[in-house]
Amino acid sequence: MYLKTMKKFFFIFIGLLLINSVIGQRTAIELTFTAVNNTTYVHMDSIKIMNRTQGGETILVFPDTVLSVLWVGIPEFKDLSGLKVYQNYPNPAGEQTTINLYIPEQGQVNLMVTDVLGRTILSRVMDLSSGLHTLLFTPGKEAGYFLTVIWKGYSQSIKILHYSLNLHQQGSLEYIGHTPTPVELKALNDSRDFIIYPRDEMLYIGYADTLQSGILDVPEVSQTYTFQFATNIPCLGTPTVEYDGEIYNTIQIFSQCWLKENLNAGTRISGTEEQQNNGIIEKYCYDNVESNCDAYGGLYQWNEMMQFSTQQGTQGICPPGWHLPTDEEWKMLEGAVDSQYGIGNQLWDNSGYSRGFDAGLNLKSTWYWGSGNGTDLFGFTGLPGGGRDSYGNFGTIGSIGAWWSSTVNFGIIASYRSLHSAYSGVGRSDYTIQYGVSVRCVRD
Repeated sequence: MYLKTMKKFFFIFIGLLLINSVIGQRTAIELTFTAVNNTTYVHMDSIKIMNRTQGGETILVFPDTVLSVLWVGIPEFKDLSGLKVYQNYPNPAGEQTTINLYIPEQGQVNLMVTDVLGRTILSRVMDLSSGLHTLLFTPGKEAGYFLTVIWKGYSQSIKILHYSLNLHQQGSLEYIGHTPTPVELKALNDSRDFIIYPRDEMLYIGYADTLQSGILDVPEVSQTYTFQFATNIPCLGTPTVEYDGEIYNTIQIFSQCWLKENLNAGTRISGTEEQQNNGIIEKYCYDNVESNCDAYGGLYQWNEMMQFSTQQGTQGICPPGWHLPTDEEWKMLEGAVDSQYGIGNQLWDNSGYSRGFDAGLNLKSTWYWGSGNGTDLFGFTGLPGGGRDSYGNFGTIGSIGAWWSSTVNFGIIASYRSLHSAYSGVGRSDYTIQYGVSVRCVRD
């Protein structure tokens, strides 16, 4: 009996050690958000963070632009009544950058700016009342700084990056103003139920006035995400792409960069043949006419498009540095271009022939659709290239355009998007993978 008791105690003791070891090894990652329009800093109102794998969401309200997550998946909460130093904006800083700090009670505040070697660049002592305070920092010749704020024995620091070096300036820290109303650091009720596990796909949505921009990612380490609010311009740094003898234009649609034209890569084969895993990219041209490929791009079976992989988001037949859009990336595009149903709206999770209000109208080109032409408001230039069915027949050119996603269901059908001359919405459904439809690529 004694031995059994001791053995049981031993295993309990070992279990507690393991638990403490796991807890002791927990690390926090920080997800930091900023935004630009082309290359100009954008002031965001808020950031919504949605877990697309597990469900749940939380919201950061400006000036809070950092989400700290303990890497067991639980958001790291601090006392919301305590000292808070918000990340500067813009970051990296140019000639000047703005910093907000919050203190809950009046008191003496020590401000110290150091360089990356720990040398003090400047310091200030101020007596501040409770509330939100705004500072303007003018960097000098260093590429990076740390700002440390000390109040009643508590301290917090932020790192400030600097890309516009001024070799003749030591830097300055100027007090701008005060907002007495306490600020909401997080939507706490939502955050309590918000969990991130390793390999969860996250959707981040940045809001600025009436605009929104989205980013999809699977976070693994601390990093900074930059929302892009420019649209209907060539992609920054990549206005064109040359691939397989063709030159493609690119189009920036908020934080996504797409090829502006349907892919037209590969060697044409007859519509009566199946595309094979033979190391050669094969394409169909509508009615077996090469000029239709020149006008509308090629048509591809799903396996050929994927180059016989099943990994969603793979490069497939896209140019290097580009990949085949996932079902979630199509949803983000739809929400970005619709005037009534935004990014992350549950409507985009549904299947149907005409989802949304005017996303399809805004994605369709202004030609080839007859009476159903679109506005092409965002420069996507969706064409009615028709398709090839699983029996080798071509149809619907001029009235329907369809594009694969790289998301497969049950191994024999895959998700696709469609635009129709008679509808203003976007269709989402599944085709058997033997169908041949158009392909678009999105930049990594």
